[in-house]
Amino acid sequence: MVGIVLVSHSPELAGGLAELARQMAGPDVTIEVAGGGPDGRLGTDGDRVRDAIRHADTGEGVVVLGDIGSAFLTIRHVLERMNGRVRLVDAPFVEGTVSAAVVASAGSGLDDVAKAAEDARGANKL
Repeated sequence: MVGIVLVSHSPELAGGLAELARQMAGPDVTIEVAGGGPDGRLGTDGDRVRDAIRHADTGEGVVVLGDIGSAFLTIRHVLERMNGRVRLVDAPFVEGTVSAAVVASAGSGLDDVAKAAEDARGANKL
């Protein structure tokens, strides 16, 4: 099954979103978080991102979502040094995560899970 990694400046935001997505998609989807800087405060940490990707990778690939700005710089820096099937997606953090998790739970492949996250960008709320 495709794994999912959430990269956020806030450990609480990443953890809460992972909890929401797990409730929506079920327990079989691997969702890892990399929230906060090395000291646990706001920020991002390349080592946390790298570890989360490794833990989320069950062989089918990993979709990575970030919250804002420098999270994407950290993710890209990590991905430059990694091999494997990892896809950084341009998607809304909450809606993209939930969509990706639900599609992953159905056993869909990496391309479909990434597309589900990215397609959430156009979802109307009203």
